[in-house]
Amino acid sequence: MDSTPGRESLLRAVGLSRKYKSGDSELVVFAGLDLEAAPGERLALVGESGAGKSTLLHLLGGLERPSEGSIFFKSQDIATMSDARLAEFRNREIGFVWQIHYLLPEFTALENVMMPLLIRGRSRAEAELEARPRLEEVGLKARAWHRAGELSGGEQQRVVLARALVSRPALLLADEPTGNLDWKTGERIMGLVDDLHRAHRLTSVFVTHNLAVARRADRVLKLESGILHPLAASKIGKDYV
Repeated sequence: MDSTPGRESLLRAVGLSRKYKSGDSELVVFAGLDLEAAPGERLALVGESGAGKSTLLHLLGGLERPSEGSIFFKSQDIATMSDARLAEFRNREIGFVWQIHYLLPEFTALENVMMPLLIRGRSRAEAELEARPRLEEVGLKARAWHRAGELSGGEQQRVVLARALVSRPALLLADEPTGNLDWKTGERIMGLVDDLHRAHRLTSVFVTHNLAVARRADRVLKLESGILHPLAASKIGKDYV
């Protein structure tokens, strides 16, 4: 099992398997997979397209259920939670950042950031009080009342980061967070992510094909043929995926 020695895991997957029915046959994405992420760690998941990286991230975030195995967040096995409990857990403990921003176009940047708290049942006034500092933190205080379509791609991803952090999660999960951005904007976003990771004392897991993003991580794991392999920083080259 890949782990950071001497540190208690915040996130731990044990014997994780994901299988799908495909007609009369069964597609095995991976089986018996183990993974650990320590508190405060930045972990990058790399590998070829179709290797199952996004599937693994979805399992770790409770968006899909494993075919077999356990996923422990601290001492809780989220794979055994009811759907309602799992939804509440995601809302409180995990911030998600996707390649596609999934902002609600009819709402302003501020309202999009408020959404996780409104879903939780917080009042609009309480949600706005929490959301404003998060927008300011990502440099969008002046764009709070602009709708998503009025923002640039980089600004939209900043809103996504603010939305991911408004619930004060312990875990940040990101799937190709700079995939739709140009190199310069992507570098700025990842610099901001690094700052937010430290400021909010997050544990972060990234799926990426981007060499620069992978190199920012404390540890890199390559998913290949259903197995996670640790990858030394010196080995991360153009052929790492």
